[in-house]
Amino acid sequence: MSHPLFDQHRSTLDRALEAIHTRGYWAAYNEMPSPKVYGESAAADGKQAFEAHLATRFELNQPGQTGWHGGEQSPYGVRLEVQYPVCDVQALIDAGQAAMGAWQGVGCEGRTGLCIEMLERLNKQSFEIAHAVMMTTGQGWMMAFQAGSAHAQDRGLEAVAYAYREQSFVPKETIWEKPQGKNPSLVMKKHFEVVGRGVGVVVGCGTFPTWNTYPGLFAALATGNAVIVKPHGNAILPAAITVRTLRAVLSENGIDPNLVTLCVTAERATTQQLVTHAAVKSVDFTGGNVFGQWLIEHCRQAQVYAELAGVNNIVIDSTDAYKAMLRNLAFTLSLYSGQMCTTWQVLM
Repeated sequence: MSHPLFDQHRSTLDRALEAIHTRGYWAAYNEMPSPKVYGESAAADGKQAFEAHLATRFELNQPGQTGWHGGEQSPYGVRLEVQYPVCDVQALIDAGQAAMGAWQGVGCEGRTGLCIEMLERLNKQSFEIAHAVMMTTGQGWMMAFQAGSAHAQDRGLEAVAYAYREQSFVPKETIWEKPQGKNPSLVMKKHFEVVGRGVGVVVGCGTFPTWNTYPGLFAALATGNAVIVKPHGNAILPAAITVRTLRAVLSENGIDPNLVTLCVTAERATTQQLVTHAAVKSVDFTGGNVFGQWLIEHCRQAQVYAELAGVNNIVIDSTDAYKAMLRNLAFTLSLYSGQMCTTWQVLM
């Protein structure tokens, strides 16, 4: 029997599967912060929800809590003063491993339905998350809403669709029969179950804390793994809101919420302890080259996915449309305040 949330979100999954097959444009989550799309009170409600986090302790009820840590500094000068739970790394790993059995037990369809339900919940929080992204990264409002909310959610859904497609190629059971000439055939009934690799760690960056986090987060979840989210020290709030929402969906559906946890620390050594732990089998990282190369060299027990920094060059050879070329260069340089990874940095 299929999972009720899989049936509920089947049309969204089918559209996503069609999109990854045809490579045409389709978006499940609207990128325009319009009241016609999100509701008349969505903007005010989202801002109020964001402001309610300020100068508070962000409770997550995670295992192994040893204290509180914050320190995010808003480029806009807003006093954030949010404190997040600091938890023992081993406790988070143990809890994640303990939660994986039931998560694998709901099967591919169950995990897919639950992951899409998580994305739907996050979409309803788009304004709240966008304010959190804006005030921690320094992005403009439209960039924070589009990249930080709607586009990040679409990227998460894309990961879920690919994960479902690949898992659906594996049959649940089959009859294997090999003829033996005059003798009776050899017959076996085979059962197949997709199991996760192990605990996944997603290391967030300080510029796009959701856009660069959701693909790895949802790919790991959809394929049966526990996930520990380790956010950048100055962009914790968007990750914390995300983790709280995912934990709520899991709890409501009878799954141990410690399948998804948040790891907040002020010490790089703690992050290194986490990512090199023997139980961690995948590490998803976006950020600088120095730490990215360290992860590749030291996390031998895990599959490391690293998006590292680069310098984009433009070489001008010739042009027959000088003004148009300048307009294009200026547009590329200033788009989204020059914070996009496609912004050019060296012009020759």
